[in-house]
Amino acid sequence: MTAEAIESGPRAGDGTPGADGDRPLRIALLTYKGNPFCGGQGVYVRHLGRELARLGHHVEVIGAQPYPVLDEGVPLTELPSLDLYRQPDPFRTPRPGEYRDWIDVAEVATMWTGGFPEPLTFSLRARRHLRARRGEFDVIHDNQTLGYGLLGDLGAPLVTTVHHPITVDRRLDLAAAPTRRRRASVRRWYAFTRMQKRVARRLPSVLTVSGSSRAEIVEDLGVREDRIEVVHIGADTGLWSPDPSVAEIPGRIVTTSSADVPLKGLVHLVEALAKVRAGNPDAHLLVVGKRAEDGPVARAIERLGLTDAVEFVKGVSDAELVDLVRGAQIACVPSLYEGFSLPAAEAMATGTPLVATTGGAIPEVAGPDGETCLAVPPGDSDALATALVRLLDDPELRARLGAAGRERVLVRFTWAKAAAGTAELYRRAIAARGARR
Repeated sequence: MTAEAIESGPRAGDGTPGADGDRPLRIALLTYKGNPFCGGQGVYVRHLGRELARLGHHVEVIGAQPYPVLDEGVPLTELPSLDLYRQPDPFRTPRPGEYRDWIDVAEVATMWTGGFPEPLTFSLRARRHLRARRGEFDVIHDNQTLGYGLLGDLGAPLVTTVHHPITVDRRLDLAAAPTRRRRASVRRWYAFTRMQKRVARRLPSVLTVSGSSRAEIVEDLGVREDRIEVVHIGADTGLWSPDPSVAEIPGRIVTTSSADVPLKGLVHLVEALAKVRAGNPDAHLLVVGKRAEDGPVARAIERLGLTDAVEFVKGVSDAELVDLVRGAQIACVPSLYEGFSLPAAEAMATGTPLVATTGGAIPEVAGPDGETCLAVPPGDSDALATALVRLLDDPELRARLGAAGRERVLVRFTWAKAAAGTAELYRRAIAARGARR
């Protein structure tokens, strides 16, 4: 990003009133991973950054690969890693000329020993970058890096978003590991969670996205409850909206999932689909995400004879993705746990009826069973199949749940509300830092 881009934003203390009724803030929004097509971190940074800018604030996103896709008016400063997990050569060893400093060496060494280095190494690079730009930001907002480099004085108060503790993912991955060797590999990969626990306990201000995540952060990370604020996130309700011109495809069920992440529960949805097709051969599943060539999901699809009934799509545009959801008769969130569940909110915003588990914070988003969704226990393929059959067979129920779901999102879960709540937390963090000084 150029110096002109930095200077073009509103400056703290210049007396210009912001759209939220106070002076605009200069915000550094950090994200160590910003993939806009997989996972929620890139979605969070993009939409929160846009809405904060609409409130009159100057937002600069500082991120590493895969870089986030941002809306106009939100500049990106690239803080590149060695991108060791990029396609088509993940877990690559860099050429000698790619090494720039000791942080790069630490990144490769951690990968070689089976660990995941990016939260630590990004935090160290961010610390160096922010210290060189001391005085340019009013607040620094970290999007779940939780690295050692972000401790200490960065020149501005730090607010940290924890969507949910990654220790939850670690527990579920360990439970799904079939062998001792695989369990040892999972433990090495998640070794960074020890750092995240230590860092989280020392943070003055933690923001999370649901009451369920708040309880998990207290329990798993040991953060004091009075340091955690809940600000719900939501859907872009202008983009994610009903469109009667999009034809409904009979039997289509849509889900967003990483194929072999146990947390997402896709294998249970595949098992449920086989049961549904016994009475409704038109039923089929569209998965927004990458197809795994091997693993539990791939084996279940083959074992149950569903090769022609399960389709994976990835890398689609926002507009294409919305139309995929609009065209489905049912949207499904089969996750064992979610810290919030953006896919649930987005599907509901289109008016597509939802079947969702009660894992983690999903009930906070999806609402009461039978009113705004059909709710089932996590990990229960029989219950999933029963709910799917019920909705596929009842057009009136689909219409009622779809309309009620959209109304729930409009009232409770929008990015404009999320940005206003987040900006208020920034101001409290700035005031608290001033009081301490």
